[in-house]
Amino acid sequence: MIGVGKIKQYTNVLDRPLSKGKQEVSLSAFAFLFSELVQYNQTQVDNIAELERRLEDAGYAVGARVLELLCHREKGNRRETRLLGILSFIHSTVWKVLFGKVADSLEKGTEHEDEYMISEKELLVNRFISIPKDMGAFNCGAFVAGIVKGVLDNAGFPAVVTAHFVPVDGQQRPRTTILIKFAEECYSLNARLALRLPDIHVLDQLKREPEQRKTSKNAKTSNDFTGWVLVRNNVTPLSCST
Repeated sequence: MIGVGKIKQYTNVLDRPLSKGKQEVSLSAFAFLFSELVQYNQTQVDNIAELERRLEDAGYAVGARVLELLCHREKGNRRETRLLGILSFIHSTVWKVLFGKVADSLEKGTEHEDEYMISEKELLVNRFISIPKDMGAFNCGAFVAGIVKGVLDNAGFPAVVTAHFVPVDGQQRPRTTILIKFAEECYSLNARLALRLPDIHVLDQLKREPEQRKTSKNAKTSNDFTGWVLVRNNVTPLSCST
């Protein structure tokens, strides 16, 4: 009788809870599907740049849907409103849902204040890819760059996102870096909202924040910057792999 009651309770499919279900898919199945995606688009274009753009467009649609799903499932329909918050969300939550782990590193650029980089030693979409010599500059990471752009754009952080190979000393294969360059208006707004502190005081402030939030009844916990250390003119790890 209890089981029947539960069935009647959710007769309308829209009333049923959003089940997490099984969160893993077969790696071989994904590799086959992604290979077909690349091969099909390769027949529709004349150059590598156009092929990467098509992969980015495919990833963009995935990113938009991932953001909607995770905001509903993990954050109670709340979305990040700070630049560092959305970067941390992508580096940890989004990456773990897509690839089963957090990204290897999240770094801030040295030459431009509006540039950030997410790096992977072996990005899944490049792990089993053998690129012909005549396509030496092709990077399947464009698909993941599209996912990141889809998340950022739909979260209200417009940015140009590109994928690049970066050689690593002592390793045969290069790592993949997703370069994020935020739109000027997006970065300017975040800079005005950000906490202004001298670099020497940033770490101490971040260490005190957890205690301040516990003692303050009005403290907001949706944006937690603990662990972010910004040092000007350096490529500074903002978050590291666990």
